[in-house]
Amino acid sequence: MMIVDLIDGDDFRMRLVALGVHIPEGAGPDTCARMALCKHRGEGVEGLKELVDELVSRSDILLPSVRQAIDQYLLPALNEPK
Repeated sequence: MMIVDLIDGDDFRMRLVALGVHIPEGAGPDTCARMALCKHRGEGVEGLKELVDELVSRSDILLPSVRQAIDQYLLPALNEPK
């Protein structure tokens, strides 16, 4: 039997914090995505697009709440023409 670690809200938060986004403990996926988006629009978040691309490509282990937050807040902003 194979055991897979799912990417949940805590994992999502920790990955964003590692990119320099300040997110309070216990924040849910929507809050994490909104805060990352705010920082991205304000000063940019190096590595955010790569992180989002990685997470989306691993949607088989991404919890639906995290995927929904990415789809709603981050994907539209990261795919805007410059």
